[in-house]
Amino acid sequence: MERWMSLALREAEKAFEKDEVPVGAVVLDSNGSVVGRGFNQTEMLGDATAHAEMIALTAAMATMESKYLQDCTLVVTLEPCPMCAGAILLAKVGRVVFGSYDAKMGAAGTLFNLLENPKLNHRVELIGGIMEEKTTALLKEFFAKARHERSHARTHQQKNGR
Repeated sequence: MERWMSLALREAEKAFEKDEVPVGAVVLDSNGSVVGRGFNQTEMLGDATAHAEMIALTAAMATMESKYLQDCTLVVTLEPCPMCAGAILLAKVGRVVFGSYDAKMGAAGTLFNLLENPKLNHRVELIGGIMEEKTTALLKEFFAKARHERSHARTHQQKNGR
């Protein structure tokens, strides 16, 4: 599983380089081959739905030529949010493996668990906390950098009398 998470981390690093929240995802078929990949692109595309999971799922459905991915595994660096969990359920993904838990938006067990809800018509096998230290470190580095840049911009504005 760490090998798979390393692939998702590479996608997250692409997001980091483009000043996007560093979340990356890959979709693997039943043989473990990558059939979809994605990284957060919400700022680049000006689209609140351009999460790594959504992009990876769309790519996987195109590759598999099916709207259902029941024999596939989605590997993502951050616990899916409610929107992504909904897409995972609609695509009937078989398994989700994630790195960091998300205390603010986690819909795979942290805030609530949409993916294993017995009231829904599909349930997903969940495995969380894979390479959590690395996935969390990348997120912390990104937000520390963003805070520093905002602080620097404020200081610059104050010096220039704005």
